Amino acid sequence: MLTVLESESSDNVPGNDGFRDAILSSPVRFGGRFPRSPGDFSCGSPLPMTTTPMAGFGPVQVYFGEKNGKYPDGNQVVIRGSDTLAAFDTPLVANRIGEVLAPVDLVMLSHAHEDHMAGLHRLAHAQVYVHEHDADAARSWPGLAAHYGLSPASLPAMHDKIVTEFHYVPRPDAIAYPDGHVWELGGVRIHAVHLPGHTAGHCALLVEPGGILFIGDIDLSGFGPYYGDASSDLAAFRQSLARLAGIDANVWVTSHHRGVYTDRARFAAALRAYAAKLDERNQRLLDLLRAAPRSLEELVHERLIYPPEYQEIWVVDAERRTIGLHLDELLAQERIRQDETGRYVVRVAS
Repeated sequence: MLTVLESESSDNVPGNDGFRDAILSSPVRFGGRFPRSPGDFSCGSPLPMTTTPMAGFGPVQVYFGEKNGKYPDGNQVVIRGSDTLAAFDTPLVANRIGEVLAPVDLVMLSHAHEDHMAGLHRLAHAQVYVHEHDADAARSWPGLAAHYGLSPASLPAMHDKIVTEFHYVPRPDAIAYPDGHVWELGGVRIHAVHLPGHTAGHCALLVEPGGILFIGDIDLSGFGPYYGDASSDLAAFRQSLARLAGIDANVWVTSHHRGVYTDRARFAAALRAYAAKLDERNQRLLDLLRAAPRSLEELVHERLIYPPEYQEIWVVDAERRTIGLHLDELLAQERIRQDETGRYVVRVAS
């Protein structure tokens, strides 16, 4: 599950960067590596027209969800080769572009969360691929429940929520793919790039020609990275952000919020700000512990990632797991310790 909250400040309003508006108003050139508009691309037939806002990059079309794909919605990516039509994820917007998605042959999931599977109920005929570490989560509700890691008491409500609001259906036929897997669509190639942290199997998907990189829930939002599930990993997220910075691409597409970047300098700046949230959260914990020793549950009550007024099924579990990962990191760095009561205390420099 993606659990992004954006403030109403201009810095965090989805789409305020102006990147999507720039994409929609003028085609982007890439030195002739692929044509200027989707209709000029030689692979397959043009996709049906839709009133949903979209942007095209050669074989790739991006259909924007509500508020630039702000959760619970997302941004839908469709890729047309000469003999195969593919989609990256199926967010809620997939249900509003039925004619576009109906002929899809393949769905590559960036990871297994309810907001990325919300259109799979429409695509029973399509092959669904998901990274091997997220495969169990895509295949069954017990697998997805274990993936979330919610308290047992929360699971019935979560199941009802994702069925009612996200049209959830499991895909027991989902095919596991490894890091580096390649799909050939006919004149178009897709590479899987494993970027774990958000989930154990979270991946970016790179389309060539053109260097169009779908980065999933590394969404560059003002909320920052989310790693509150049972399979989430803070250290892996740090490594994935470093790896992402080095991937050669021309266009970066996020599942949520920011939409599309076409300028590497702006993308790099957004990625640095996003990554900086990790250390900001460490500092927030250190400030709380300097004020007074606190237990994990006391820190959960204080909240690290969500405002106190925000209530959702997963919030307490996600706070507990996120804070726990940061505490483990700070313990390993010998910046904090536990006292005789089990509370966390900032170490005094010797």
